[in-house]
Amino acid sequence: NMSITTQKILVLFAHPRYENSRIQFSLVKAIKSLPHVKIHDLYEEYPEFNIDIKKEQELLLAHDIIIWMHPFYWYSAPPIMKQWIDLVLEYGWAYGKNGTQLKDKIIFNCISSGGPKESYQKDGFHGFTVHEFLRPFQRTATLCNMQYIAPYFVHGSHRISDEELNQHAIKFKNILSKLSKNDFDLEELKSINYLNDIN
Repeated sequence: NMSITTQKILVLFAHPRYENSRIQFSLVKAIKSLPHVKIHDLYEEYPEFNIDIKKEQELLLAHDIIIWMHPFYWYSAPPIMKQWIDLVLEYGWAYGKNGTQLKDKIIFNCISSGGPKESYQKDGFHGFTVHEFLRPFQRTATLCNMQYIAPYFVHGSHRISDEELNQHAIKFKNILSKLSKNDFDLEELKSINYLNDIN
């Protein structure tokens, strides 16, 4: 895609104990300064879970790439993310008859998890791959006619060194920068295992 239109990125950030999250904290810190990136902290915005549906829909319309950014709580996301999905992605707006408002927007998960990469395999500790656990997100995106791409995943968050974490932060920032410049092959982003794998 040779077009040079800038892609605006909306980060839907959900971490109930943000100040305790070394991983998410450093990823957010790394991307904060990027132009065209808006970090929208759902727990800060809606401490009572009282989500403003209209406001959220307007934010979605104003951005091209959406990131569900959260720790991997019980193989899913923290409760406010589920609440957001349940309320904001309305029938007739996001999906169903005439529900085409989000058509072709790109969306993916950025996740941190305590378990090492090896534990998310058929024969690993968790018995399934990350992608299998993320199926509900993938189907949600597909139902809303969005382009669901590979997740950005930080594994082994309990034991990660500052150096490794720093590498992750730099990589995540570079990937977002690339995405905002429209400098990518969409099919490749759908076919790779992890967004971390793109060069």
